[in-house]
Parts: sequence; structure tokens; C-alpha cells
Amino acid sequence: MWLADNWTDYELLDCSDGEKLERWGLFVLVRPDPQAIWKTPRLHPGWQNADAIYSRSPSGGGQWQNSGVPEKWQVSYGDLSFNVSLMNFKHTGVFPEQAVNWEFIDSAIRHAERKISVLNLFAYTGAATLAAAAAGADVCHVDAAKGMVARAKENAGASMLNDRPIRWIVDDCAKFVEREIRRGRKYDALIMDPPSYGRGPSGEVWKLEDSLFDFIKLCSGVLSDNPLFVLINSYTTGLSPATLSYITRSVLGGCADSRELGLPVTASGLTLPCGATCRWSPNIYSK
Repeated sequence: MWLADNWTDYELLDCSDGEKLERWGLFVLVRPDPQAIWKTPRLHPGWQNADAIYSRSPSGGGQWQNSGVPEKWQVSYGDLSFNVSLMNFKHTGVFPEQAVNWEFIDSAIRHAERKISVLNLFAYTGAATLAAAAAGADVCHVDAAKGMVARAKENAGASMLNDRPIRWIVDDCAKFVEREIRRGRKYDALIMDPPSYGRGPSGEVWKLEDSLFDFIKLCSGVLSDNPLFVLINSYTTGLSPATLSYITRSVLGGCADSRELGLPVTASGLTLPCGATCRWSPNIYSK
């Protein structure tokens, strides 16, 4: 497991009975988490005086309650800063467990000793984009949601990275990759965080288990002749890290290391699993 344990502005205070208690800067939130199936005592005082709670509805969805937080505030990780807010579907705009991948991206690019071009697909609010840009890469950031790309640009400004070579693209990721292949454009590194389920621009169904192999095969068409890495994130329950490695190596060859991501829990000293990541390289994998 790769553990995101270098945060100061974020802390997983406790988790129990399908929920997690988190500190985001100065504010404490309660959010659902399907991995926290244990029913341990909720002894941390934050459970009783959280600034905001996301409550699920029996009919589906949910909403934020007891909101005592501003519309938007910032948290930082090293030199990167992100805008946090109470978004739909329990989200805040940042996945804190991904910090361990931001460190990987930074290290890989800085040690490459050459200019690296990065394609970040399903790029959300841009944390991986900013990590790559801060390390010196040229980055193409692609997401189908206009609002998420706008938030990513805000985060670039908050991180003082406005002047870095980042292309901001609002587009369907598969369609964009197909066009990049036709243009003959290549990238040294690929980052992707595909959804578990979705629909394309023409109504086509995306289901990660059924679509990932073909999508990685498609993306292999934009890898340069001297690729640095491919990083794939998955939050799909039942899709094991070993499966990510098998798919990636089947398509790309090379070496792959796939593991769960985790966040340390302050109250118990244990670790909350938070999805999985595959890190691929063409030669011997380097941590």
C-alpha cells in the first residue's frame, strides 16, 4: 500500500460505520465512505461538532447539512494549493490519498533529466496536472466537465503556476485521444483517473471493467518512443491492483507496480484503503 502520510492541511481523524471524520484546514467534515464498514466507537469530539455533514438520502443522492464553512477555502500540500468546497455527491474537489501520487509524479519528472510532456486524462480539478507542471513538465489537462477544468485553472493560480505550459482542454477523453493520434502528437507520460461508470458524448456507456483494456490500448497510440511512466487510478470496487498491472503490462509490456492507496487514521492508528493506483514504466520500475 502507498500511504499518503505527509499532509499538514488534511487529517483523517476517524472513520466508522460508513462515514469518515476529516479535517480540511480549519474545518471538520463528515462524509460517507463505503470502505469504512467497521462499527468502532466514535470517541473523537469532532463527530459531535463537525462544521458540515454530508447525509445520504434514502431515495439516492444526498446533501450537506450543518454547514459552518465558507463557500470556498484553500488547503496546501507542499508548494501546491487547492480550493476546497462542499460539492455535489460528497466531494470537496481534492482526493487527499492522491498526494502520494503527486510525489511520484514530481520525482519521476525531476529525475528524467529531459523535457517531459504529460497528458492528464479525466483530470478533474488538476492536482496531478499541477504536480507535473511544478516539476517542469509541459502538460495537457483534459476533462469533459467545463466546471472542473475551470476549478483546475483556479488551483493553478492558487499554486502560482499560471505561467506554466498547461493546455486546458474540455473534451471527451477518448475522442480527444483519437484526434491526438490522427495529429501525430505524442506524450512521454500519461496520467488517467477514469470513472467507474459514465456515458460518452453520443450516449455510449462507459463501464471501467469493460472499457479499461481498450482505452489503455487506445492511449498507447499517443505514447512517445521514450515514455517515462503511465499512472492509472481506479476507485472501482472489485477491480484489484493486480488486475490493473495485468491489463497495463498486457497492452504496454514493460513493468507495472500496482497497490492500494491509503490514509492514516489518527484515532486508531490504522489505515483507510482509498482505491488503487498502477504505476507503469518501460523498464525496471523505480519507486
